[in-house]
Amino acid sequence: MGVVSEARDGETRVAATALTVAQLRGLGYEVVVESGAGLAASIGDEAYREAGASIGSRTEVWGADVVLAVDAPVEEEIALLREGAVLVSLLAPGQRPELLEALARASVTALAMDAVPRISRAQSMDVLSSMANIAGYRAVVEAAHAFGRFFTGQVTAAGKVPPAKVLVAGAGVAGLAAIGAAGSLGAVVRATDPRPEVADQVRSLGGEYLAVESADVEVSATGYAKEMSDDYNSRAAALYAKTLPDTDILITTALVPGRPAPRLVTAEMVAAMRPGSVIVDMAAAQGGNVAGSVAGETVVTDNQVTVIGFTDLAARLPAQASQLYGTNLVNLLKLLTPGKDGQLVLDFDDVVQRSVTVTREGTTTWPPPPVQVSAAPQPAAAPPPAPPAAPVRSRAATTARRYAVVGLGAALLFLATAFAPQQLIGNLTVFVLAIVIGYYVIGHVHHALHTPLMSVTNAISGIIVVGAMLQIGHAHTAVTVLAFAAVLLASINIFGGFAVTRRMLSMFAKD
Repeated sequence: MGVVSEARDGETRVAATALTVAQLRGLGYEVVVESGAGLAASIGDEAYREAGASIGSRTEVWGADVVLAVDAPVEEEIALLREGAVLVSLLAPGQRPELLEALARASVTALAMDAVPRISRAQSMDVLSSMANIAGYRAVVEAAHAFGRFFTGQVTAAGKVPPAKVLVAGAGVAGLAAIGAAGSLGAVVRATDPRPEVADQVRSLGGEYLAVESADVEVSATGYAKEMSDDYNSRAAALYAKTLPDTDILITTALVPGRPAPRLVTAEMVAAMRPGSVIVDMAAAQGGNVAGSVAGETVVTDNQVTVIGFTDLAARLPAQASQLYGTNLVNLLKLLTPGKDGQLVLDFDDVVQRSVTVTREGTTTWPPPPVQVSAAPQPAAAPPPAPPAAPVRSRAATTARRYAVVGLGAALLFLATAFAPQQLIGNLTVFVLAIVIGYYVIGHVHHALHTPLMSVTNAISGIIVVGAMLQIGHAHTAVTVLAFAAVLLASINIFGGFAVTRRMLSMFAKD
């Protein structure tokens, strides 16, 4: 198995790290790494040797039985592949039919890592998601660098600094990573996507979902966004035209598989943005979502809006990108090496293996049969039959009973205050006010704050315990009994509250 050094300018990733080389050897493969292949990712040849790999020349690596690469090979590299070899790399098969023909002529079996189907079983091999996650994070870093201002709002002695306003177009893996990164920096984040099922995901990361109401908005059946109708596009354009003048940073991630990137933002919309605003067009390599973006370059418009079209965002974090890419490769090779004996076996009955195989034994096998991936929620079960309806009381009878209860309570309260000592009246007033205030305060607490609220309740119960312990030695027997009861009940509340809080927090703890 050969691990090549990437020849494309700006490509810093490598198909295997020292850690994944050890895993490949565990599958029975002998691994040879091209000298200097991992230097851009801070992995020296000695690290590969320590992991059990040997260091070889370019010809030796490309002549291996199985060749691992990041980028698609050029014509000179295809000539180095031996007949019957297996090539595993990013190939973009839907956009490069001439590459598939060249690989088929060379009798090379080519596996495209960017053709892994989006099904649950294949998530660990999904390179597109791994790289999109890194690229989304890096897009925010690049935007922050070009923006040159705080993301978070601050109040200082010198004045107030408002938070940056970020809009993310497309809430796929890259978009969600960008939302999380921008939100963690303190920005106000909004996002839009034609798939309504991502709204909860956006909100879970602290963002605001901007919906585009249109007849063709529906739950995705493939996990990817689809090409939208003219009606949706016109409504989305109106949303962008309304939102962008009040946006500091725009990050676009919209892609449709097998098609050029949809144009979301026009030159007029860019011109309406404030000077100093930043746009990161993550779809620049496929034609761009933003008018005026240039693949691989940074453009500054006449109104001082910076448009970033970098196509190597994942490669700008080479160490982590290489590790994730290498892990995706290992997971695929585990599937292809069931005997862990270094023998790669292709099974076309397996939907994952069939989908990633784009050429085999001199034949082009792209495109594969469609794989239906429904992200739609399961239909709700039929509700159980309703129980027999209870007799319905008239509204007048219910209102009369409520007034009777309130009147009885008011009478009892009057009698209690009429014959009670002055100190008890004051204590009773405080008690009633505490009940009223507590009801309205706690009754409107969001469910997400129940655990912190329980901690506050524990603190209040601790105060009750201290007060009751000070009264437990009182000369009056009734006071001592009440103080003992207060200590007992408040202690139960404290220990029970901490037990419940710990159990709730353990649900979110990692293994």
